[in-house]
Amino acid sequence: MKRTRIAALALATASAALAPLLGQAAAAEGAVYLQDPAGGEKTMKSMWTKDEMHKVEGQLRFHPGIQYKTVTRPGPAAAPEFERKSGDPKTLAWLPSYEFAWSVSDSTVVKKAVTVKEGTHPIVVHAVLRNADRAKVGEVRKELTGKPATGREKVVGGKRIACDTGEYTVEWSVTRSGYGTLGGTLRWDSSCEQYRTAFAENHGPQR
Repeated sequence: MKRTRIAALALATASAALAPLLGQAAAAEGAVYLQDPAGGEKTMKSMWTKDEMHKVEGQLRFHPGIQYKTVTRPGPAAAPEFERKSGDPKTLAWLPSYEFAWSVSDSTVVKKAVTVKEGTHPIVVHAVLRNADRAKVGEVRKELTGKPATGREKVVGGKRIACDTGEYTVEWSVTRSGYGTLGGTLRWDSSCEQYRTAFAENHGPQR
């Protein structure tokens, strides 16, 4: 088996092991994420402006973003020259990113009855990652201009989080300037135990 294929299998195994813990899984990419509100791609929180003429909806997908280096290991005893690459559990760490979704609707005639999603809009997305002591350990904020009425934007956090450092809370918001802000929170456990288990199974002796 080719080395690249073995490395891919190691990642797929680890992602599959984590999926039951983190909830929603994007199977096509083997990625794992948490979503608020829970549900499908179009499940969003919503709010109306005071005059009930404009509706803003929002959603967050938190991607923990596991990171690790690979090491080369010998092949089976009968053919040790067939080396393979597998994940090194000593190098595990998290590099979170934040994927925001929004939808903006405008009433045309009757309040809340007939709405359209058109034009471009100024959108501001914001998220803060806090540890168990409520200290801020990560934050992203981005002002988006000329965005369509519905869309998504993924923002890389750029802050590494060590494995097994407890439970974290993500506070997020989506703002349509002039209309209002909505948001929410979700919890994330930074344990890497499932990845270690998956790597250990892949590291086992080859026969």
